[in-house]
Order: sequence, then structure tokens, then C-alpha cells
Amino acid sequence: MLVAFFTWLSGIVPAPAAIVLLTVLVRTALLPLAVAAARGQRERARLAPRVAALRKRYAKDPDRLQRAVLDLHARENVSPLAGCLPGLLQVPVFFLLYHLFSRDELSGHALLGAPLGGRWADALAHGGVLGQAGLVYGALFALVAAVATYTYRTTRTQMGALGAEPAVPGMGAMSRLLPLMPFATLVTVAVVPLAAALYVVTSTTWTAAERAVLHRPAAGGADRRPPGPARASG
Repeated sequence: MLVAFFTWLSGIVPAPAAIVLLTVLVRTALLPLAVAAARGQRERARLAPRVAALRKRYAKDPDRLQRAVLDLHARENVSPLAGCLPGLLQVPVFFLLYHLFSRDELSGHALLGAPLGGRWADALAHGGVLGQAGLVYGALFALVAAVATYTYRTTRTQMGALGAEPAVPGMGAMSRLLPLMPFATLVTVAVVPLAAALYVVTSTTWTAAERAVLHRPAAGGADRRPPGPARASG
């Protein structure tokens, strides 16, 4: 059905515009998941001072610290993975779109002279960096780099507000890798067909705009309630 809709859409507008429009439509449909992720992150940020107090109290007892943090999350009805699960649910949709925009049927279409079925290596081989296709890729790389830098800075700030959560298995490694993930988009754009690269750039830019709106600090602070005593479990 998605393929049929894209085929119909690309018959009305140029194929590059159809890729952008379809990506925006899908991301709009998935917006409730993004709202849920933002809400979960705000809740975890609210609990961060209490988690830090537990970490200090049970610094020498990791097992008890883990139980205490999980108990705190359970009492407050906050999932430590609330900000991650909505994003994971989007992965199948993204792979479907990526597969669609990598199809050979798009090889007959172009973006400002750059074939949608071609890759960056093809652009370098036919015209070089300053060729028509090379300049298209240069513009995409510049946009991705700007978006990745913004996302890196905002993610580092948000992770700092949440604080480290060693009591949750795997969160330490995730917190170190997460801010760097946007820069992987540069590699993706360089190796996939231009149609898929255009989808990746559109989706990444949407994510940055979404983050700026949904994760902006609330007026007067995210939460003015006192942290209260942190009761440990066990």
C-alpha cells in the first residue's frame, strides 16, 4: 500500500518532492510516539535529584542501589526506558521507507541533475566534488552536519540533566553513544542511493525540529516540586 501511494504521489509531484512529502506524512503520523518519549524524559529528569541521592547513599552497594532506583521508578509510575521505546517502535517504519526509497524504479528520476538511484561514489566519478551531482551531495552533507551538531549538543544537555543511571543495566553505554549517533547519518548519506539519502536527511531534520519543540525547557523550570525523601527498597 505504501509503494502504491508513493507511486501515485510521484505522478503528481516530482519524485524528490514525493520522498520529502511521504517522509513528513509518516513522521506526522508517528508524532504521538515522540510526544510520549518527551513526556517520559521530563519525568525521568524530575526524578534525577532523587536518583542522585540514592546513588550517593548506596555507592558501595550496587545491588541495593538498583533495587532502590527501580522501586522509585515504580512508585512514581515512570519507566526508565520511557524515552527509548517509542523510538524503537519507529524502526520498522523507517526500514520500510528506506527499502522503498532504495528501489531501482527511482533510477530514472533526479534531484537537480543528480540521479536518485546513484550514490556519492557515482557523483565523484562523474564530475567530482564540484560537479552537478557532487554539489547536491555537498549541500546534503552540510545540512546533515549542521543538524547532527545541534542534536549532539541538545542530547548532551538532556543526558546531563538526567544524570548517569548506573542502576539501570545498559544505560551507561547508551548515554555515551546516544549523543554521537546523529553523526552516523553522514556515513549513511554517503553510501546509500540518493533517494534513500534524501529520506534520511528529511527524517533527521524533522527529528531535530521535533526535539527543539517537544524537549524545550518549561517556563520557570521543568518541575518546582521539592524532591522529597528518597525511600530505598529492601
